[in-house]
Amino acid sequence: MTGAARRAAIVAEARAWIGTPYHHRASVRGEGTDCLGLVRGVWRAVMGAEPEPLPPYAADWAEASRTETLIAAAGRHLVPVQTAAMQPGDVLLFRFRTHLPAKHCALLSAPGRMIHAYDGAAVCEGDFAPWWQRHLAAVFAFPGR
Repeated sequence: MTGAARRAAIVAEARAWIGTPYHHRASVRGEGTDCLGLVRGVWRAVMGAEPEPLPPYAADWAEASRTETLIAAAGRHLVPVQTAAMQPGDVLLFRFRTHLPAKHCALLSAPGRMIHAYDGAAVCEGDFAPWWQRHLAAVFAFPGR
């Protein structure tokens, strides 16, 4: 699959998850997912088996651990991308406070748009608005094969 075809497949799969209810630690399209579960589900659909087992994590894991667990895991399996070079299909990681680790992820679906899951809402596609842009911690691409 070419890079453009892979990116299109990533976005199409992420859009297929829209409407999936939020459920902490879940990753089942149409049934329940959290933000990481969405990325994991898209990975499984586009890339195949997940590269490592999911460790246990509580909803407040970033506040409790103060370690960049999400960025470290992304670095093991995804390709870092400069913010200025991000494209649809890339994984966006966010930190809600500058002194806390990144703990939220989304997929860029189009310039200025992203797909994500968050507590209290179903998976949705929305604007990659200035608030989100200010909280962006890292960008990664799915690896090429």
